Amino acid sequence: MILCLDIGNTQVFGGVFVDRQLQLNFRHDTTQSYTSDQLGIFLRNVLRENNLDSGKIDQIAICSVVPHLDYSIRAACKKYFSLEPFMLQPGVKTGIKIKYSNPLEVGADVIAEAIAAVNLYPKQNVITVDFGTATTLCPINDKKEFLGGIIIPGMRLCMESLQSHTAKLPTVKIVKPTKILGCSTIESIQSGLYYGQLAAVKEITKQLTKEVFAGKKPIIIGTGGFAYLFADENIFTKIIPNMVLEGLWFALQMNSIKT
Repeated sequence: MILCLDIGNTQVFGGVFVDRQLQLNFRHDTTQSYTSDQLGIFLRNVLRENNLDSGKIDQIAICSVVPHLDYSIRAACKKYFSLEPFMLQPGVKTGIKIKYSNPLEVGADVIAEAIAAVNLYPKQNVITVDFGTATTLCPINDKKEFLGGIIIPGMRLCMESLQSHTAKLPTVKIVKPTKILGCSTIESIQSGLYYGQLAAVKEITKQLTKEVFAGKKPIIIGTGGFAYLFADENIFTKIIPNMVLEGLWFALQMNSIKT
């Protein structure tokens, strides 16, 4: 079994692959610091509660954009699984060429999604749209070139910004509104969050298609925690919630780690 972990700014998103199939996924808060024991015990417990034997984990793959947790998660893997984890970081094989001016600026989670994209849709132009803490849109061409990205505030960040910088606007649940025009403060915020994000994604993917892919419609993949809200908007070819975990699985194969 392979344990894959995406260490993000607000959550650890994890999953367990058994014979290429994702058997389990889970999330855990990362808005505070954790010791290796806290992380290790959590991972062992979540596996046990889902009837998976932690002793059968023979590989662990990690991508992280939270440097202060890297040491703790490495130590947890060694202490609680007796495994040295594979870290998706500069110097490992990815199968893609990063066209950023400074490739080191690209987050490991974004790289994982690009790896998944070129393996799931070989020789095709792809745009990934990740609804995470930030919403990121990244085009990858049919030559496996990661061409760049667009980063806009994610839906939760927008909500928290409204709440923290205004005197009367409340925190709201992020949902798909039943109509665009809100008839209360809460409905108005929910509509603005949803349709603001939808409009941005539609326009950005339209411009990327025109400018980057010469008008040829690419595969557009939605991923991340809020992607499901837009499932009926006809903007995605497919929604793949576990795209980072898929990319980590492919990265293991490319780095000659037996499965």
